[in-house]
Amino acid sequence: MHTEITVRVDGAPRRLTVDTRTTLLDALRERLGVTSPKKGCDHGQCGACTVLSGGKRVLSCLTLAVTQDGARVTTAEGLAAEDTAPAERGPVDGDGRSPDDTDRDLHPVQRAFIDRDAFQCGYCTPGQVVSAVGMLREFARGWPSAVTEGGREPRLDHAEIAERMSGNLCRCAAYVNIVPAIQQAAAEAGTEVAG
Repeated sequence: MHTEITVRVDGAPRRLTVDTRTTLLDALRERLGVTSPKKGCDHGQCGACTVLSGGKRVLSCLTLAVTQDGARVTTAEGLAAEDTAPAERGPVDGDGRSPDDTDRDLHPVQRAFIDRDAFQCGYCTPGQVVSAVGMLREFARGWPSAVTEGGREPRLDHAEIAERMSGNLCRCAAYVNIVPAIQQAAAEAGTEVAG
């Protein structure tokens, strides 16, 4: 059975007809050409396919595309656009880009991953970055994790970040730089980071 859906992907409304069994990951990659979410395990165990739906982290390999009709889906490709409103981007040159777009083309978490060399082969990086953005939003809302001590506000320390990012695997073991990258992005956004 096929159905028509409209999904706002990285800020652009996209209309497509999908089989009701099609995952969001397959719709993004195979039907819409959005390749930043990766197919790692196809079982929801590695996090390479993480996207934001309505601002919350979802594993696109486990999410049926039909459930996203009318949703706002953000991939690693659309993070900077989501983070910076057009009015904040400054004057535009003849090519449609502002003079400082190279830096603005990156979300602060993406910039921190580069600054901290928080990737190696890069396959898991889009999922890691999107998950980090979603995780920082969850943290800002005061959502506890499995390591948050009962009765207290969560602290953004190494253990808290590692637990909140535990659904994202990196086969190259770049973890040693991923946590500091997330701490850097959080600190630059004004979040108190614990050592």
